[in-house]
Amino acid sequence: MRKKIAIIGLKGLPALGGTATVGENLIEQLKYEYDFVVYAISSHTDKSGFNEGFFQIVFKKFPIKKLNVLYYYVISAFHALIKGDYDFIHLHLIDGAFVLPILRLRFKVISTSHGRPQNVEKWNILVKLFFSVNERIFLKFSNIVTSVSLPLIDFYKELTDKGIIYIPNGIKLFDIKPLEQSKEEERNAYLLFAAGRIIPLKGCHLFLKALQRIGYNEKVLIIGDVDQMPQYKMELLRLAQNLNVSFTGLLKDKMLLMNYLENAKLFVFPSYFEAMSIMLLEVVAMKTPVICSDIPENLAIFSDDEVVFFRSNNAEDLAEKIIWALKNEDEMKTKALKAYSRLKSEYRWERIARKYDKLYQAI
Repeated sequence: MRKKIAIIGLKGLPALGGTATVGENLIEQLKYEYDFVVYAISSHTDKSGFNEGFFQIVFKKFPIKKLNVLYYYVISAFHALIKGDYDFIHLHLIDGAFVLPILRLRFKVISTSHGRPQNVEKWNILVKLFFSVNERIFLKFSNIVTSVSLPLIDFYKELTDKGIIYIPNGIKLFDIKPLEQSKEEERNAYLLFAAGRIIPLKGCHLFLKALQRIGYNEKVLIIGDVDQMPQYKMELLRLAQNLNVSFTGLLKDKMLLMNYLENAKLFVFPSYFEAMSIMLLEVVAMKTPVICSDIPENLAIFSDDEVVFFRSNNAEDLAEKIIWALKNEDEMKTKALKAYSRLKSEYRWERIARKYDKLYQAI
């Protein structure tokens, strides 16, 4: 009989965020070998019941928005404890680690770290303390711990003697056709920044400052939810003055997003912190040239033969790298093809899923 696995932490499929994208692709690759049950919340999805490859339990969202995610983890954990007939549980994200002692009353748990949420600026000091405590619970109570970030494993080694298993994020290669309404002259006609949530650590302000420095007057697109932090949104709008910038908002249509990625002249990825960015992998899957910050998480994925790195949090250096990239389009295209080749060999979901499969069998 096939093993039955409950997944907590994705919050809902189809995927909107990076973590949910990881879970969605993992299910897609292993759906013929395991029975997956996904715990979800109505703020993220309305697709309850049987879906292709999994069964989804959707709880009604909590009326107080700030408590919605906490409520999601608590009700998921107690549902699993009381009604679940699972062989084990796969918990994604440190956010929900506080329910691990509950889950461990009945189940073994594989837990996957997708980064340190306390690094996000929008959280106050009490929330960041909560995440730090969660991190300790995460490491102590999980039977098996994995991380999508190689540099983060070095940090965890200072907190625990437990072996942390590195399994990077993956990508499925897209078969994208140009949108019918796209004009040929618009292809490769813009610089692009994209993120699900546009918050300071994603570095969009740094990108705009660099463009101001070089007096860039051609088309620039910024894709993502810019309403996460109203004060930061106002800063971005101020920095975008005198530039030819269009804010598209968050794109939920995956194929539309991938078309924008494919048709960009250059993608700029100035994050201050990442675990392992799905967005970066998606851009490379479109063979689009990339300039990205030299943070350890990016350096662990690609080399300077494949992308152009700039000094993190340095608008002047980013400006210089943008000028160089625009003057050396052929070399940038060569780098993009090399990055794509590495992506195919190391970061495809067909390969990544096998690593999770081994852990599923072991537990």
